Amino acid sequence: MNNLRFSLNIDKNTYESFVSSHIMCNLLQSYDWANVKDNWDHLYTGVYEKDKLIASSLVLIRHLPLGFTMFYLPRGPILDFDNKDLLTYFFNELKKVAKKYHCIFIKFDPGIIISSFHLNEEKKYDDYQNQLDNILSLGAIHYGFTQDFHATIQPRYHMVEYKEDFGMDTLSKKGKKNIKTAQKQNLKIKYGHLDLLDDFAAVMKCTEQRKNILLRGKEYYLHLLKTYKENAFITLAYFPIKEMLHDTELRYEKCLEDLKVCPENAKKKRFTLEELKSSLENKISQYSQDLNKYGEEICVAGTLSVKYGNTSEILYAGMNDEFKRLMAPYLTWYKTMEKCFEMGCLTSNMGGIEGDLKGGLVDFKEIFYPRINEFIGEFDLPVNRFLYEISIKVYKKRQDRLNDYFAQK
Repeated sequence: MNNLRFSLNIDKNTYESFVSSHIMCNLLQSYDWANVKDNWDHLYTGVYEKDKLIASSLVLIRHLPLGFTMFYLPRGPILDFDNKDLLTYFFNELKKVAKKYHCIFIKFDPGIIISSFHLNEEKKYDDYQNQLDNILSLGAIHYGFTQDFHATIQPRYHMVEYKEDFGMDTLSKKGKKNIKTAQKQNLKIKYGHLDLLDDFAAVMKCTEQRKNILLRGKEYYLHLLKTYKENAFITLAYFPIKEMLHDTELRYEKCLEDLKVCPENAKKKRFTLEELKSSLENKISQYSQDLNKYGEEICVAGTLSVKYGNTSEILYAGMNDEFKRLMAPYLTWYKTMEKCFEMGCLTSNMGGIEGDLKGGLVDFKEIFYPRINEFIGEFDLPVNRFLYEISIKVYKKRQDRLNDYFAQK
């Protein structure tokens, strides 16, 4: 303990070198995440042992009424939770700082994974009891092993694609079928940055309207791209309407020629050609309508991702529902993760899911054969016990609104 020193303002190079290479590396603890959450104050805290950084955390500071604050450590702190002395020292020092900010409580949800499994496997837990006991010994209050997506600021369950599990061979039968469908539509996949922002924002607006929800806007996506620079990228799928119409018209002409020369007694072949003729007529009609409405090419699906350390996060994804028949999101997500792994990532976080492992998000994401990572959950560490008891009652009443405010995706 005598060799430990607490710091409130770690320089960027030292901080990033430690966090990005740590086993608990997470985008929400990156140095630049404070710039993304620029409507919060922040601190870059850490513990040195002599001259070596051995613990750190980005601390976001939320201002509350009457001059009070709360501290939030998203997926933090980054340290060895089995080291009780280090953990205790970090939070004791942080509480001293918190009191100067009139902080009522410190909220944190460490990146401790207590279970990691594929959907078709038996769920097994890692030995996390010592880490949990060490956290509780601080006087922290655990929100429990919740399953509700909105019970905590960050969902406890995430679907994460690991590099060793990725590939066409590991896709589910449904996944292979849907990606094959998308490929037959000659979808053009484009990777980019600010050059694709307008089209990405447009496809996100389609998702917003389809789900009748309020999502982030173009300015926020721009902020992310500028903040993470070359480590952030957009993946878009474009449907070449004019090209597909032309190809289909050629196929239709060929079908008509085949029908003309098809013998009357070749009933099976004639039936097949008649079926093809009807199908091509429907496609020509659909493509003609699309061409008149959207022009020669239309963006139909997209993602926005950020690489950090050897991890990556698919933060936002959208699609134009009028083109859902193309199965574009399946190919877009696949190509997004392929790009992440080409950039050196070992994992690609596909985002949170419900703890009962059911619902549309699970149904879509499970086709890629991801692992389900279950985190230990959320904790509150009261700084002012009396005010905490009062504020938590208010907090619970406003839980839904606060979750929307805090949520990263």
